[in-house]
Amino acid sequence: MGAPNHAGAEAAPATGTIRYWAAAKAAAGTPEEPYEAVTLAEALRAAGDRHAHQPEFARVLARSSFLVDGAPVGTRDHATIRLAQGGTVEVLPPFAGG
Repeated sequence: MGAPNHAGAEAAPATGTIRYWAAAKAAAGTPEEPYEAVTLAEALRAAGDRHAHQPEFARVLARSSFLVDGAPVGTRDHATIRLAQGGTVEVLPPFAGG
């Protein structure tokens, strides 16, 4: 039994932590918060909804890079990135001088 492995399948959401760094932390007003989502796209959409009253959050998120459980997401479609139970999403905004 069990859920299919492809994105978009009906699967139970995983819970984990989103960690915000630098400008993302300032825009969110918190260093971290929980997620409950199947994919990275779902977790980021929910975070955007939670912070809809903070317009800078959406701008920072749009420019950020992401690590999921330590692995860079790069240019992959966020809807194809499955999240693990107890996992971590790191939101890394562009850093000056980097």
